[in-house]
Amino acid sequence: MKRAQLALVIVASLILGACTTAHPPLPTVPAVNLDRYVGTWYEVAHLPNWFQKKCVADTRATYRQEDAQIAVLNECRTAAGTFDQAKGIAHAVEGSRNAKLRVSFFRPFYGDYWILALDPDYRWVLVGEPGRDYAWILARTPQLDAATLEALLAQAASLGFDRQAFQMTPHTQP
Repeated sequence: MKRAQLALVIVASLILGACTTAHPPLPTVPAVNLDRYVGTWYEVAHLPNWFQKKCVADTRATYRQEDAQIAVLNECRTAAGTFDQAKGIAHAVEGSRNAKLRVSFFRPFYGDYWILALDPDYRWVLVGEPGRDYAWILARTPQLDAATLEALLAQAASLGFDRQAFQMTPHTQP
């Protein structure tokens, strides 16, 4: 039975991977300095997704350089008031100058994590993936000023993301 389930997952992954989108290619920033990028990022807004359904507040990601890869720790507060964690790894896509990462929380399956906009001082970032199903606005602090947030939402919309679907992430603690 487990082999049949594994085969089904592999076939579904291949079929989904073969699907094309009606979107033009998604541009990324020219380059990312991973030494500056690592650290803690607070989720300011996101497109809803199945793997964050339990998260109601205080969502953050911490990245730590570990040899040729990056350790990822995602945390959020659940409705029960407890913190949930997900640990993963990421690595840069060759030739992307670190603007495209592949992230996995369930190896051997990886997802795209593309850096679409990045503050020159690494204070905020817009992250997404080519299918435009997932996107996040992250910052080094739990909130962004209204003008910066508006500009990032407008940029996400200009790239083909559903601006109206973005949800703000509440933070009850820094």
